[in-house]
Amino acid sequence: MKDFPAIPFLGNPAPVVGVIRLDGVIGRMGPIYRGLTLAALADSLERAFRLRHLKAVALAINSPGGSAVQSSLIAGRIRDLADEHDVPVYAFAEDVAASGGYWLALAADEIYADGNSIIGSIGVVSSGFGFTELIKRIGVERRLHTAGDKKAMLDPFSPEKPADVRHLKDLQKDIHENFTAMVRDRRGDKLKADDKKLFSGAFWTGPRALEMGLIDGIGDLRSEMRLRFGEKVKLKLVGGRKPFWRRRLSLAQASGMGHAPRDWSGDWAARALAAIEERMIWNRFGL
Repeated sequence: MKDFPAIPFLGNPAPVVGVIRLDGVIGRMGPIYRGLTLAALADSLERAFRLRHLKAVALAINSPGGSAVQSSLIAGRIRDLADEHDVPVYAFAEDVAASGGYWLALAADEIYADGNSIIGSIGVVSSGFGFTELIKRIGVERRLHTAGDKKAMLDPFSPEKPADVRHLKDLQKDIHENFTAMVRDRRGDKLKADDKKLFSGAFWTGPRALEMGLIDGIGDLRSEMRLRFGEKVKLKLVGGRKPFWRRRLSLAQASGMGHAPRDWSGDWAARALAAIEERMIWNRFGL
């Protein structure tokens, strides 16, 4: 009988941590640009929690916030997957995890930040412009016809009405209460500051956020995961940049190949407005 060489014992496989980058403004901005949305992230989230030899999932967050709905949906899906697969989740704030960015961090079992990270902004903001005086100066007549007396509420070309502002404030109050409920549910007894301070919409650096119980420690993703799972832990980024062929396909689709010519002037205007809006959101945190 022929002898076969012994197969060497390979030992236990290296532990794996799935890494998901949550980078940018949350939600859709304008008709073209899309930031972080559940639709865009769903596949990456599912794949991260199905990795072989998975020990944890890490969220690398760099977001100034955005859509409350998308923040809630993304965080909710992460929690559902974590419970389904019985896998712990760790969040790591980079430059900023504020407003909706902090909402995303709340999906984690533990939250870490750099000493210079911006954390918090647990509040709701709505911004816009009023052009009523401008159109008067340039001799433009505003023509607006509606069915429903609230249909043109907060129209930027019409004078602001106190009743409309009160309605907006009520909406903001509801969203703010949902946000604070999420913070209380996920942070619980870890919170060390009073509600007036925590939920004022203010934001803080990492060490101050740690003092108030908004985060669990100061640290970075690679170092913390090595401390927990050993030097041989494998950090596997899920998602990220599209493969070359998919980027080419996206460009072809965007250029309208096989379809009627696109109105590039409209596209550029929409992109410019989206870029300005995104810049304004980041600027709130001095970034």
